[in-house]
Amino acid sequence: MNRRDFIKTSALAGAALLLTDWEKAFAAGCRDPRAGRPWPGWKEGEFQIHFIYTGVAESMFLIFPDGTTMLLDCGDFNALARGEKAVPLLPSPERHSGEWIARYVSRVNPSGTDVDYMLLSHYHNDHAGSDRFFAEKLIRDGEEYCLSGFSQAAEILSFRKAIDRCWPDYDDPLPDATRGGDPDTVEHMKRFYAYMHRHRGMQIEKFRLGATDQIVQLRHPGRYPGFHVRNICANGRIAAPDGTVTDLFAAKKKAGATKLNENAMSLGMVFSYGGFRFFSAGDFSARFKDPDGTPRFIEDDLAAVCGPVSVAKVNHHGHNSMSPKLVSALRPQVWVSCVWDQLHNLPSCMEMLSDRILYPGSRIICPTIMPAERRAKDSDASWMADVAKESYEGGHVVVNVKKGGRRFSVSYLTALDESMTVRSVMDFSV
Repeated sequence: MNRRDFIKTSALAGAALLLTDWEKAFAAGCRDPRAGRPWPGWKEGEFQIHFIYTGVAESMFLIFPDGTTMLLDCGDFNALARGEKAVPLLPSPERHSGEWIARYVSRVNPSGTDVDYMLLSHYHNDHAGSDRFFAEKLIRDGEEYCLSGFSQAAEILSFRKAIDRCWPDYDDPLPDATRGGDPDTVEHMKRFYAYMHRHRGMQIEKFRLGATDQIVQLRHPGRYPGFHVRNICANGRIAAPDGTVTDLFAAKKKAGATKLNENAMSLGMVFSYGGFRFFSAGDFSARFKDPDGTPRFIEDDLAAVCGPVSVAKVNHHGHNSMSPKLVSALRPQVWVSCVWDQLHNLPSCMEMLSDRILYPGSRIICPTIMPAERRAKDSDASWMADVAKESYEGGHVVVNVKKGGRRFSVSYLTALDESMTVRSVMDFSV
């Protein structure tokens, strides 16, 4: 059934009471006069989170209430080499993702090409780019310099400050950041940071675990006091609101570990604005055993410091991630998943996101795409009822928090072209 038939049938049958909460919101969103029009942009006082879809990598662009901006991750890799596991590359594979992302940012950024913060969650190419897959290789400062991910985006965008998990010595938590991280990505980012600092004046600083004063509003400090950002995890450690820090890999390091899971090194934050809260923690996920054989599910430790949120980004693209304890702790109205592969949003993860035992009430799962192959394979799954149908075509997902943080909307924008056409809008109260 297409969208028009869905709405028509619902109206004629008077079936509102039979619809799921998601179907009510979806039908209302499709009838909304904002659908079918170009994205209206940002207004001062709003907090926006743009989940940018390219079919290649994860990337989010955030606009704080005062106009301060952040590009959180900007990856690139050979997605077409995934073969049948690949998802559609949009708008087309003619440009690399770093360029598509930068062009998107330029369209929605109130400051044009100037971006206040760039933040890399962890050293994997789908979040940063690498020297292994690139749009162009140049010679800068007498050495090879590859345009991939962040470095390609920087050909269009101007970054004021970078925040990195282990700059400048790349020795946290192990002496060599390549032990666990992708070596090509680590070396790529080292060259990128060095070039940007020397030639573009970009500031670089290390992510401060537990800080609430590192990522702040820069354009109009103090104008929107209800907005703040808390750094909750980094380099395999988690900070509680009271300042207590848990080192998840303390026992393994003490036993002489020479390699740790890079996903577990991911940076994580909770963004708050009034009553609205947003959780994002890169690919934070890992299951391992301590030297004494004790099993560890590190997302359980994260659950203890987060608390409920309004919107949550799904860890690790929904691939072997999101423990029941974490799902229960976050209990958002909206889950957003950044997808670039058919193996993302695995049924085991989706079942937990949809589980009313873990937390009651309605929720909407908004992947940037739920491709046809997955829909066919999982057509009988009960959790499919919670998946936003606008994800079937793929699109950019935009969370727009209204001034004051009491209401927010979730919109799908077309990713088929750069028209920024709004396909649906769903409204929520905090």
